[in-house]
Parts: sequence; structure tokens; C-alpha cells
Amino acid sequence: MTLVVVVGGVPAAAAAQQETTAVSFENQATGGTTVTVDSVTLPEGGFVTIHDASVTDGNVLGSVVGSSAYLSAGTHEDVTVHLDEPIDESGTFVAMPHMDTDGDRVYSFVAANGEADGPYTADGSAVVDTATVDASATVSMSDQPTTGDSVVVDRVELSQGGFVTVHDATVTEGAVFESIRGTSAYLPAGVHENVRVELDAPVTENTTLVPMAHMDTDGDETYTFPESEGETDGPYTADGSAVVDTATATPSDTASVNYTAQATGGYSVVVDSAYLPDGGFVTVHDGTVTEGAVFESIRGTSMYLEPGLHRDVRVTLDAPLNETTTVVPMAHMDTDDDEMYTFPESEGEADGPYTADGSAVIDSGTATVSASVDYTTKSSDGATVVVDRVELSQGGFVTIHDPSLSGGAVFDSVVGTSMYLPAGVHEDVEVTLDEPIRSSQVLTPMAHMDTNDNEAYDFVTSEGDADGPYTADGGAVVASAHTSVNAVVTAMDQSGDGATVTVESVTLHDGGFVTVHDGTVTEGQVFESVRGTSAYLEPGTHENVEITLDAPFEESGTVVPMAHMDTNGNEVYDFVTSEGENDGPYVAAGGAVVTTADYTVEGTMTETTTDSMTDEPTETMTDEPATEMGDEPMETTTESSTDAPGFGLVVALVALVAAALVAARRR
Repeated sequence: MTLVVVVGGVPAAAAAQQETTAVSFENQATGGTTVTVDSVTLPEGGFVTIHDASVTDGNVLGSVVGSSAYLSAGTHEDVTVHLDEPIDESGTFVAMPHMDTDGDRVYSFVAANGEADGPYTADGSAVVDTATVDASATVSMSDQPTTGDSVVVDRVELSQGGFVTVHDATVTEGAVFESIRGTSAYLPAGVHENVRVELDAPVTENTTLVPMAHMDTDGDETYTFPESEGETDGPYTADGSAVVDTATATPSDTASVNYTAQATGGYSVVVDSAYLPDGGFVTVHDGTVTEGAVFESIRGTSMYLEPGLHRDVRVTLDAPLNETTTVVPMAHMDTDDDEMYTFPESEGEADGPYTADGSAVIDSGTATVSASVDYTTKSSDGATVVVDRVELSQGGFVTIHDPSLSGGAVFDSVVGTSMYLPAGVHEDVEVTLDEPIRSSQVLTPMAHMDTNDNEAYDFVTSEGDADGPYTADGGAVVASAHTSVNAVVTAMDQSGDGATVTVESVTLHDGGFVTVHDGTVTEGQVFESVRGTSAYLEPGTHENVEITLDAPFEESGTVVPMAHMDTNGNEVYDFVTSEGENDGPYVAAGGAVVTTADYTVEGTMTETTTDSMTDEPTETMTDEPATEMGDEPMETTTESSTDAPGFGLVVALVALVAAALVAARRR
């Protein structure tokens, strides 16, 4: 059922389409990182955004917990929305269609302080739907061969950490404990792929298995469900039932290997799957193996693989491929049990291929020599992006494009480019963006060549005449993934009396503070390094935030502005007094969201009269700090270039929220 909420001032673009915008959002369970909107109709394109229940209290910006990628005009079903921060508690959430008012295909409603990408409306109200979202788990497992001793669960997502336990089908008959065949090691909250579960009770015949997500209710990271007779570590549930999947495990002593044609920088190939009943290796041969070049055709071999099923096996090649060719992945045994591949050295006496029906177990396909890029869902501080892996056959760059690329903005979509990367494999490539991005979005790293051999990226300045993308199968070599940006801080080098620091800009998607640390924070002085903190900052972007320091700088050095949350919601900075229990920093890519700047303290020496500057003598300064501190700590103040940048519209938008609560209750 679609709900509407009153809004002051209907955007013209939405008013023309009052009767066609719609959204449907059903109750569901989630592993914490995504939710699914059943359907959304966007007359002019845009986004479907998920707000938490605080939107009904007027928290228009801070209630945003995630937004979809850009959706073209029309109706879209089963839209997956990545949440900027995983949820670990169940609650009511609101799906709201938003416009793309600035046409950049990036949802910037929060970062723009509500001045862009506002909600679609109907009859003067925002269009919304609500649903109860249970923070739970998801699990999936596909049919597979097995040695009987282990199986692989394709994907497990846990909102609070726990285990995946493999039951047999007798669990459906009430054999809750007796059906347990094996349990994974402890899995922290998040997404886990290809989880191998060793079975305590081996599978000896075709068996239906039931992978089940279990909690760690006692917090000891040890699975105690059967020992406690169900008192601890029970299953995650959704709609009153345990979160499970089913799959058939088939005992097999026949090896298999599967390979799909792919682009590569020439230094490795990825084999989709390999089943090795007795363990062994996957060896990549070139096409000459079919002509009898058994040893000469070997291009590379995997590390030792234990018995069972393996997915996405990357094989590093001994010598790079220099042209597109047919490759032949082959399953090899470990006949001498030394976990070392000695097939060529032994001239075939050891570690020969697995066979089936008298032939070696192989697959084959094309490896297009070009480039490859791997990029997975991650968080960013808005200033840098880390690309997981780049493989280039001839050197070049990896360039980050924003979502406007999908609209044809080939050049304008470029937001950052790496330094020159020589031919080869590069992992964890950090790309500094030309300008910070302030909103979560789908980013697309693209492999680019260095066509003019000057080791400088000239694609944009040459309007595409130089340094074009690597291509394969008629398209550019890219990878795309959702990138969460929850806080951004920028600061410029500055000088002053040591008593104040100006932070150029700070974007806080959930509100909070910007705290000035000195350089000792990098030495582990987490609390001692705090020099001053802003007043509470509402969600959105704030510019030229002036912070009066509690502990002024007496000498020049490095300042480290850091974005902090307001975790207890009291709008008071409690990080230091709570010894880190409250109001910790925003984090991205495993670290705090910070920036650094050089700060020069002026006037620490006696100055002389300078006729060229003024007829009046300059003020004589002492070695004392420019601002004296009394017995009481100095009050922290925050000033901005505007009283409330962009928040006038937000106040107007609060009206749309008030009716949402009423509409939700009526529903």
C-alpha cells in the first residue's frame, strides 16, 4: 500500500506526475547490508531511498540509511538497496522514491542539505511505503558434488555474527540436534562467501542438506547449540521460521573443472570451479596440449587445493600471455602427497591429471589478453578509493568513474585516476579523487592504457584521443560496486594565533562533530591529542567550520580534523569523557575519517615595525599562547559561512514527515 505525507512546496517536476509515482515495500528479513524494495515507479527516473523510522519525527536527512543506484524512468521490481551502515536491530523502515533533480545520477539529498534530489510527491505529499525489517540472516547453497567430508555454502550474511550449521533433512521431521552434520567456524557480522563446512557426520549417499544460520547468543564465538540443548546459539529466524536453504550433496569420486572465457592482463586466469575428490591442483595449459605438448603447454598451476569443491580459483601464470589464446584448465592429482606440484619435473611420474572415461578432466575457453579489474562493495572517506586488484598487460592506469558514465558522460564521469601502473598485477590500488565525493554511489573503476607512453593520464585532456580504456568483448574492462560514503572532511593549510582552526568542509550523513586532533593521534594518543571540537552539526554538509580550541597550539605543526558521530544522540561530544564508549569517529575502509593540514602559529616571536605594511607598530607578542585559558575550559563554538547552509529547505521538508507517522498508523 502506498502512503503519502504532506510536504510544503511541491517540486514542479513531481507535480506534473502526481498520479504515476508509486512504491511497494513489504516486510522482510535481512542479513543487515541490503533490503529489497518490491517495486517502484519513477516517472522521470531517480532513486528509491530507505529511511529509518526517525523520518517520522522530522529527521529528514539523518534518517537516510541507504539509497538505490540510479533507476531510469519507469517501473522497477525487486530493487536491491545497499545500506550505508549494516543494521543489527529490527525496526520500521520507509521506502521513498526520490528524484534526480541535478541530473548527475548520484543521490545527493543529504550531502546537498536537502537542496537536490528531493522526494517525488503526489497531491502535495511525499510518496512512501513502510515495512518492518528484521535484522536476521540469509544463507544460500547450491547443489554440489562432495567427498562426503565437507561442503561449501555459497553465501552467508549475518547481522550480528554467528555460524552456519549444516543439517540433514531430518531437521524437518523434528530431529533438531540429531540432524546436525557440521558447523562452520565463528563468522563475524557481514557477508561471507564460499564457506567450507567440515562435516562431523560424512555424507555417504545423495543427501538433501539444510544449511542454517545460527546466532552466537552467548558471545563466546563457540557453537554450543547442541551442548546447551538449544539454550544458546539458536538459529536466526525470519517470519517465525529458521533461516535456511536446501541443496543436494552428491558423493563423487569424479573430478571436474569449469572455466568461462574472460579478459585478463595476461598474468593470471580464474577458474570458475574445480572439484578435486582427493585434493590436488588446477593447472592451466595452452592449446598446444591438444597437439601432444603435455609439459611445454603448462602456463601455470594453482596452490595445493584440499579435497572437495573450490570456486574462483585464481591461477598465476609462470610467464605472461602476450596474445589472446585458448587456455585449458586441467585437474591434477597430488599423487605423492607432498602438496607440491611436481608433474613436469617428474616427467609425468607424479601428480598426473585426474581422468574420466579415459581422458584428462579439462575445460577450455579463450583468455583475452587485455586487462582485468576487481572492485568489491566497500566504504570510502570520500577522498580516496581503493581498487582491490588491477592486472594490466601493457601498463597504464585505473580510472574511477561515477554513475554519470551510465548516462554517456565518458569524460565528465572521471572523478580520479591512479598513478601510472606498469604492466603486471597491482593489489589495493589507492586512487585519490580529484574532488571528494560526498554521497554513497556506485563507482566504476576502468582500466586505461598509456597509448602515448608518457606515463601521464591524458584521456580527458585529449578528449579520448590518447589513453583510452582496455577493451574485451567489445566493451571497456571495468568493475562496479556500491561505495558507501558517510562522512567527508577537508581542510586547507592555514595559519593563525593557535586558538582556532577552520575546517574547510565536513559532511556528516548522521550528524555529529568535527574534532581537531594534533599529530600525536598518529602515535596512539587518541584522547590526549584532542585539541577542540565543534558544536553539534546536523546531518548534511557544513562549510568553513571554525573551531575554538580547548588546548591552543603553541607551535606550528599538523592538525588532524576527524569526523565523529553522536552515538548517544544527546548532541554533546562525549568521546573523551566516556573514554571512547560514545561518539567515536566515523570510519571508512577500516580507519577513521580524517584529513590533515599544516598549521602555522603566528606571532610567537617579537615583531618589529614594518613601514611597508602599516604606519602603526605591530603588536608585540610573547611566548604565551595567543588566547589565554582560564580555570574553566573554553566553550567550544562553531561558525559556518552560512547560519544553516541549505537547511531552510529541510525545515520545509519536515512537514512531509509529520504526516508520514499519521499515515503509517492509519495503515
